[in-house]
Amino acid sequence: MNKGKQTRQHIIARAADVFSMRGFFGTSMRDLTDATGIEKGGIYNHFSSKEALAIESFDYATNLIAQRFVVVLAGKESPLERLVAIVEVFYSLIDDPVLTGGCPVLNTAIESDDTYPVLRERARRAMTSWHKLIGREVKAGVAQGELKPESDPYTVATIVTATLEGAIMLSKLYDDSVYIQRAVDHMADYIRSLAL
Repeated sequence: MNKGKQTRQHIIARAADVFSMRGFFGTSMRDLTDATGIEKGGIYNHFSSKEALAIESFDYATNLIAQRFVVVLAGKESPLERLVAIVEVFYSLIDDPVLTGGCPVLNTAIESDDTYPVLRERARRAMTSWHKLIGREVKAGVAQGELKPESDPYTVATIVTATLEGAIMLSKLYDDSVYIQRAVDHMADYIRSLAL
């Protein structure tokens, strides 16, 4: 990777942390120059605007989360086992977050609602991707006779994402991982209750 690409990646990685902690609107160019160690002109040399940097930083952050899923799903064949592993990833997202500010999808969805449609769409796509991942595993589990036939992929995905994202919010709000631990345990039990 050449120096320009390395600098660009450095800016994205550092900016992702800042945006995650301060939000898009709460982040100033000064915050970004302080975090990256690069002057404003240097940042604009790589990105046309703060918005462009925010979008790439969001994509970077969601890719870090996606990599966590890839790692935990590797070698797991059973849809039931894969669903439980997907849920258990959330333990690590609190105790060992990909970014210091919490869940980038949750943070971006809340902040961008009605104010920044491009970032909102990015958050929506990320959440849809997670829903599809869960839905595929539920469908596979039903098709393979591992999960009850009445297990609805959309319902399961909604219950799991709403519960875990809410638990992340509570864990961040109270600075206590007990909320995500309870939610993960409950969701793992819920998924196991779908087994035949």
